[in-house]
This record gives sequence, C-alpha cells and structure tokens, in this order.
Amino acid sequence: MRKRDILTPIGITLGFIMIMLAIISKGDTSSAWRFLDVSSIFIVIGGLSASMLINFKLEQIKLTKSVISESFHKNDQQLTELIWLFVQLSNRARREGLLALENELEEIKDPYIKKGILLTVDGIDPEIIRDIMEAEITALEDRHYKGRSLIEKAGEYAPAWGMIGTLVGLVLMLNNLQDPSTLGPSMAVALLTTLYGTVLSNLVFIPMANKLESKTEEEVFMKEIIIEGVIGVQSGQNPRILEEKLRAFLSDDVKRKQTEQQSSEFVEESIHEA
Repeated sequence: MRKRDILTPIGITLGFIMIMLAIISKGDTSSAWRFLDVSSIFIVIGGLSASMLINFKLEQIKLTKSVISESFHKNDQQLTELIWLFVQLSNRARREGLLALENELEEIKDPYIKKGILLTVDGIDPEIIRDIMEAEITALEDRHYKGRSLIEKAGEYAPAWGMIGTLVGLVLMLNNLQDPSTLGPSMAVALLTTLYGTVLSNLVFIPMANKLESKTEEEVFMKEIIIEGVIGVQSGQNPRILEEKLRAFLSDDVKRKQTEQQSSEFVEESIHEA
C-alpha cells in the first residue's frame, strides 16, 4: 500500500526556509529580493533542461514526472504482517492442500505475492519459482535505476550550469569596467547562478535520488522475503519453522518488541483465566 511521504516536501521546504532566514538575518526583509535574478534562473533551468534532453531518450524524459512523484510516496507494507500472512498460508496449505490457496488470492493485494501463490498452486518446481520471481526483481532494479538516473544526472549538471552562468556574468562584468561602482552588484548577480545550481543539486536532486535508491533497496528486501515465504509454503514447511525463518529478516528491536508484546498478552490471558 502506497502512502504519501511527507518527509520529502518537509525537508525541501525546511531547506529553503533556512536559506531565506539566513539571508534575512544579515539584512532587512527587502534584501531577499536581491537573490532573485531571472537571467540566472534561465541559464540554470534552461541549460539543465538542454543537458537532460541530450543525455536521455524522449521515452525516459517522459518518466521524469512519475519518478519525482515516486520520491513523495512510500510503501506501507509491514514486515511483521507479511510474515503472519505466510504463516496463515502455510497453515492452510498443510491442512487443505496447495489448491486451497486459490481462495486466498482475493484477499491478497500485493501482485507479487499473488504471482508467487499462483505459481505455487500451478505446481511449479520451487527452483523455477525462485528463478521467475528473482528475474522480476532484476527487472525492477533495472527500471528503478533508469528512472533514478534522471534525477542523479540533474544533480550532477545543476552545479555545472550554475558555474557556467557565473562565468557568463563575469565576462559581462569585465566588459563594463569603466564604471567601478557596478562591479559589486554585477559580481553578486554573477554568483547567483552558482547558488541556484548548488541549491538545486544538494537540496533537491541528490537527496531525492538517494531516497529513490533507498526505496528500491527496501522494495527488493521485501520481495526477497516474499520469495522465501512462497518457497516455504510450496515446499510444505511447518508454519512454525517458516515463521522463525522469516523472522530472521526482522531487526533485533522489532524482535524484542514482539517478544515483549507476546509476554504481555500471555500475562493478560493468565490473569483472565484466573
């Protein structure tokens, strides 16, 4: 299940707010407007867009919106719930046979789990099931890398175009040395393109690309657990053994919390029975 990830917009907004506060703290409120220069924006955004068009195919460029949108969402699949699902599936498979798992498909929302269960019901060999599902993981990693590379390249190119804009501004400034009073303001404007490019790179593009990479790693991790669960159900493993096998993927903190929760439930049941 996908949910909105509020940390991405909060982080970007917080970064810009901190920059604005730093600007205002060194002068009056009107000084912030000195950091807005249309020509500098044109150079950075226009140059960055041109580089992206040269670097990528049109089909990849069209994915930019969906790739950026992906960094504002997160998967809310809980590992403990996933383990409990496979324990239930294993229990039913041992009691009623693998064909009985078809009745569970309507309740399963994750298409990857559904695919694994369908392969299990069809009686496919465990190694073939593993190969098929791992091939899908490889394809997923490749798709995610291609999408993420758009953002990564934007993070690489933005500072370079900021520097190009600064060089253009310096050339124009040096051509107007007859008026020394304009040197300070002209230098300030020339440096704005470097500021724009650096901020876009380090506050937006690179953090966003890193978040997408982290999300891919998490998704691959969950799919690897699903593969182990499907193979465990298919091979008729004891539900208790399968649960312990899948619990190996849990962090120590989660295991400790589960143990404490189980102990608390046991105590409550004992008091109730007494």
